[in-house]
Amino acid sequence: MTDTQYQYIDGEWTDGEGNELVVRNPASPDETVVSFPAATGAQATRALAAADEASGTWGASTPDEREAVLYDAADRVEASLDALAETLTLEEGKPISSSRGEVARAAEILRFFASYTRTATGDTVPSTDPETFTYTVREPLGVVSLITPWNFPIATPTWKVAAALASGNAVVLKPSSETPTIAKRLVEILEAAGIPDGALNLVVGPGSTVGDELITDERVDGISFTGSTGTGMHISTTAAERGVPVQTEMGGKNPQVVLPDADIDAAADAAVAGAFGLTGQACTATSRLLVHEAVADRVTEAVVDRAESLSVGPGMEDPDMGPAVSADQDETNFEYVSIAREEGATLLTGGGRPAEPESGYFIEPTVFADVESSMRIAQEEVFGPVLSIIEVADFDEAIRVANDVAFGLSASVFTADMTRWREFVDRVDAGVVKVNGTTSGSQIQMPFGGMKASSSETAKELGQRAYEFYTHEKSVYRTDP
Repeated sequence: MTDTQYQYIDGEWTDGEGNELVVRNPASPDETVVSFPAATGAQATRALAAADEASGTWGASTPDEREAVLYDAADRVEASLDALAETLTLEEGKPISSSRGEVARAAEILRFFASYTRTATGDTVPSTDPETFTYTVREPLGVVSLITPWNFPIATPTWKVAAALASGNAVVLKPSSETPTIAKRLVEILEAAGIPDGALNLVVGPGSTVGDELITDERVDGISFTGSTGTGMHISTTAAERGVPVQTEMGGKNPQVVLPDADIDAAADAAVAGAFGLTGQACTATSRLLVHEAVADRVTEAVVDRAESLSVGPGMEDPDMGPAVSADQDETNFEYVSIAREEGATLLTGGGRPAEPESGYFIEPTVFADVESSMRIAQEEVFGPVLSIIEVADFDEAIRVANDVAFGLSASVFTADMTRWREFVDRVDAGVVKVNGTTSGSQIQMPFGGMKASSSETAKELGQRAYEFYTHEKSVYRTDP
């Protein structure tokens, strides 16, 4: 296998048949990480045909056979942790310690869903007829298309692939063209772990060609997508026309609310971790800090002090914050700094390039105050390290402002008042709610997904909900003759 062979179809590695894709190191854009020909729509079609052919055999495999593949893959991920982390950092840019954590999480995800092959069950339901036994069983959907982003380039593909394979589905994976090599390494590991030919396929190419085939082909029985809201909405609409189950996880404009009785230091720590960790390139990143006016000055000072103490640099040097992933995202970050200033927000810190390093897609951790909820900086997802501080007069205003966006992925509140945090959980528009914690992060056993424009609201990822998405449920009535 040569370095240009990034397409894995029916158990064979092959070159793409499309235009050349070039991946650059975001910390040093003159450095090419990899260059290879992209997949075409025709190759995506062949991958779907291979998955369709393999789906019956893999779907009929026993739980212990599927379990063995996933456990073996988890061991191989752990054994290659450092090399995988370096690949991830070179492509995506995040600090190497964060990359190591993400790779370790991928192994954890593989083990979680490996165990699910034996423990996931249907239900026994009481029958109104004493001579009839009623119960449910679950069966794999068949062929699923999995489309994943660049910001968690091994964790997100793993939680989709592992859940789909554990449930007995055959998979075609399309990772982001920004981070193809780490996805390739994951597929290589599953290949070495014994996944049958055709049960897992990889195609790397543009969404306009490869992606469209993966959502329109009649062999596709389910689609899971993580990425931009516009693309997710297009996929949801297309899938609905065919009646295909779809799961989308899209953008966020996540609020952290700080009430007067909050632990100020803990709230500031969480805001900075949520806003600037992973360079703000997370769908659950904290982008709005909603602070009660009684503690606004203290919280703002604490956040600015912490933001100014963060180190920025190449991911391999393990700074607090690495570069943006690409020239496009770099441009977007600075565009929103300009927009915020034009709208009248006050720049408290950041907003420019750090003095060092001299090249790369770097921006300083950026904090704005005097932000109004109607401003674009408070409404639109930046997907970069830009935090807006909004003062609120009371709890009701905090809820109103928190909900005053199109998105509804994650939200958090800092308070010691049980009545208040329980009311926040009830009233906030978010699929993930944290109390005295950062908006970012999730646990594998917990359902993950949002509301409003953050999700199709049809299915969640992770935990039992993932197993449910990737399976049909049959109701069975058995009456003995």
